[in-house]
Amino acid sequence: MGANAVLLHPLAGLLSAWGMGLADVRAMTEATIEQSLADAHDLKVRAEGLGQRAREALLAQGVAAPQVNLIAHLKYEGADSALPIAYADHDTLTVAFTEAHLRRFGFADPARAIIVATLTAEAIAPAVQQTQTQTTQAAKQSAPRAHAPLRANGATQNAPVYERTALAAGAEIDGPALILERGATTFVDAEWRARMSADGDLILTRAQPRSERRAIGTDVDPILLEVFNNRFMAVAEEMGLALQTTASSVNIKERLDFSCAVFDSSGGLVANAPHIPVHLGSMSDSVREIIRQRGEAIKAGDIFMLNAPHAGGTHLPDITLIAPVFLPGATTPAFFTAARGHHADIGGATPGSMPPNSTRIEDEGVLIENFLLVEQGTLRENAVRAVFSAGPHPARNIDRNIADLKAQIAACARGGEELRRMVNHYGAEGVAAYMRHVQDNAEEQIRRVIDTIEAGKFEVTMDNGAIVRVAITPDYITRRVRVDFTGTSAQHKSNFNAPIAITRAATLYVFRTLVEDNIPLNEGCLKPIDIIVPEGSLLNPKRGAAVVAGNVETSQIVVDALYGALGVLAASQGTMNNFTFGDDKRQYYETICGGSGAGPDFDGAAVVQTHMTNSRLTDPEVLESRFPILIEQFAVRRGSGGAGAHKGGDGAIRRLRFREPMMAAMLANRRSTKPFGLNGGDEGAPGINRVERADGSVVELAATGQAQMLPGDVFHIETPGGGGYGKA
Repeated sequence: MGANAVLLHPLAGLLSAWGMGLADVRAMTEATIEQSLADAHDLKVRAEGLGQRAREALLAQGVAAPQVNLIAHLKYEGADSALPIAYADHDTLTVAFTEAHLRRFGFADPARAIIVATLTAEAIAPAVQQTQTQTTQAAKQSAPRAHAPLRANGATQNAPVYERTALAAGAEIDGPALILERGATTFVDAEWRARMSADGDLILTRAQPRSERRAIGTDVDPILLEVFNNRFMAVAEEMGLALQTTASSVNIKERLDFSCAVFDSSGGLVANAPHIPVHLGSMSDSVREIIRQRGEAIKAGDIFMLNAPHAGGTHLPDITLIAPVFLPGATTPAFFTAARGHHADIGGATPGSMPPNSTRIEDEGVLIENFLLVEQGTLRENAVRAVFSAGPHPARNIDRNIADLKAQIAACARGGEELRRMVNHYGAEGVAAYMRHVQDNAEEQIRRVIDTIEAGKFEVTMDNGAIVRVAITPDYITRRVRVDFTGTSAQHKSNFNAPIAITRAATLYVFRTLVEDNIPLNEGCLKPIDIIVPEGSLLNPKRGAAVVAGNVETSQIVVDALYGALGVLAASQGTMNNFTFGDDKRQYYETICGGSGAGPDFDGAAVVQTHMTNSRLTDPEVLESRFPILIEQFAVRRGSGGAGAHKGGDGAIRRLRFREPMMAAMLANRRSTKPFGLNGGDEGAPGINRVERADGSVVELAATGQAQMLPGDVFHIETPGGGGYGKA
């Protein structure tokens, strides 16, 4: 703020004005009002009053006839995020906000009232223009110091080279050109112009209309392949950023328990962001299920929701939103985007929807299959509430579910927007072709891995006595590999059953980690792999089986068994240590880190999330401010990693003291069994769960169990260490 700034307080807002050399002189007023858009007359009076205050601020500084811009920051009633819209009459504001909300968040809600969160008025006096003499003098002072051959846009040109320090205010340089300075080089492309401002800023603007672009070819080009690898992953990362910033629950916003990905027109995974592996490897099945069931009925602006384990879901708290991406004039989707988020509660027998003792899917929450969440741009909120309220164990906090669903909608919309922008740049055929090329490249990378691995078998026993058994058999002639889980225990009466999509995801993850190149995790990685999973087994249960622990626990055991059969990595902690607590109003869920397994030339890492999980823990300050608990200790569990030529990583110690009555539950593994070592390495230490009562008594808990916590009680958790590799 400049020395001539003034500060006033109109309404509930702020007024400021400043002048900076030749820059624009501005005055702004802002009023926080939280008023319905329907109060048109009162809003008009407020807006005109704000504008007049901004105008007077500049008039008082001697500025004549300032221009005033009025902005209304609008949102739906009950929403957090407001969108800036140029102030106008009621109908114009309504239409503009609806279009902006649909574009930004992927849906509109005509039944909900529109609220004006704030009004902003900005008065502007344009900067003083330079005289012709000044401009001519600047041009004389800004001659290029040299010319150099420059290859850009497929042609070589003799381009001028300038020193930035020699450019005077007002100097303009048309591209192609180079501007040198200490530590940086600025390239001014053809059809662009660089201008040096009075404040020393280098401003690049388009000087000529954009040239018509040609669509790229459909034949694979090595450079473009790398470009598209990163472009597709960047789209998924943009989706994740949109989801994180618009979500409301700590589970998604703080713990980052979500995943976003891009799919081709058939539902094949093209690229993902580095989110949760167990989500990413199974979402293709969900997308294909929607394509199979909906087919030609899919319309632009539709978004579908599901969590059904038999339809590519993992467990019920993981809700997946799937959005078709239509190109202009098309009647069928060109691509799909999907966002999967773990909701803090979706119903079920215990708060947090991770019941340790569930025996059927109904015990674990609300089952959703092929539900139309957004219909051609309109959110079906009443229908959603009806779904979450149904069943023997309905969701406990539907408002929070809907808030997070809106964030997932925004993520899918962002992905669609980015894909359409990519098509505008490269052409539809080119983008579709490179979706195939990145999958083909991933397939070839996996075939190169198959060329190097040896046949192997392994089995791992879980705390409940179930066994995961796998045999890996490469065929060097066809360059394919058979991954056979025959011999794995039958479907279990507990909730450790893992839907077959989980086994696919775990296999995809393991083989992708064997590839050294930086490629997206995608459908091509699975094409050379034949996965055999007996129906009715622990890894392919019948419909209706309890599965809440299969996603988080059995998936980790499948990964350990695969690495054991390959002989490349000792067992990691083999659990996610799923800890939930809550009551009818508040629910929380977290996975707790532990030790990772050691390998042939490295030690395991201590206190990390391993393999199929990639979430983080909520910051203690956030957790303690939202829930009645205190984090008494979070520390490295020294000595819990297995010894060996390379040592396994240590687990963690976590102690939470409760300040109010709540139900707490642990859903875990490796409390009675230990993470195995490999090639002579020692086992890691098993985990420990117990409740230390305020009266001094102690209650020991098994791998799965729950306890009613009272004020002063402490839930004490020690997570397993990783196995060692090689003899010490």
